[in-house]
Amino acid sequence: MGIPINYSTWEELIRKIDDWVEDKAPRYICICNVHSVVTASDHAALKAALVNSDLNTPDGGPLASYISKVMDIKQERLNGPDLMLRYTRQSSNPARRVYLYGATEKCLELLSARLRAENSLLDIVGSYSPPYRVLSESEKKEIIDRINSTEPEIVWVGLGCPKQEIWMHENSASINAVLIGVGAAFDYHAGLIHRAPEWMQRNNLEWLHRLWSEPRRLWRRYLYTNSRYLLWLFINKLRG
Repeated sequence: MGIPINYSTWEELIRKIDDWVEDKAPRYICICNVHSVVTASDHAALKAALVNSDLNTPDGGPLASYISKVMDIKQERLNGPDLMLRYTRQSSNPARRVYLYGATEKCLELLSARLRAENSLLDIVGSYSPPYRVLSESEKKEIIDRINSTEPEIVWVGLGCPKQEIWMHENSASINAVLIGVGAAFDYHAGLIHRAPEWMQRNNLEWLHRLWSEPRRLWRRYLYTNSRYLLWLFINKLRG
């Protein structure tokens, strides 16, 4: 659908992030599922963010399955919640300097405690819960200055799609760190939202669990984006 998706193993992805951190150059990573890929078809700013990112991982099961078929490999889901914990545990430098951007103050406090429990050496240099409104240019600059003042190596971004992808695209060049948009991972690891059971995750049914948990908010989204994606697959099959 015009969006580049990278195929990779967990080990390769974590090693790539470590390499980029050591390069000390601005980078950003998007975690893509069917919703973000389909939404980008109608959302110019989101599409620009995904097309220009340094790496897009296949979060959604349908994307991972499609890559597995096309590339003739076994592609796992490289999703935000798992990436956040795996990198916290497995980075080549357990004392990474990380910044948390997004969610609420309560969520950030609980999330920080969870990440420190996973890795006692982790250096959480700062966190910020941005207001839920349009920010002025001076406020945007103040936030960037605030993040840069802590000299982070990784900035975990939990604003949800498409806000986090657009924010990373607009600000990556101004922040000398690797930005990674992980969406609901903040709420999951803070214990504010319960994640789908492992058997549902393994069978690409995590979306169904989220729909069951938040039907009013998500039913239109899944009906529209899933239908569009299935239509795209059908048309591509006809084209060979």
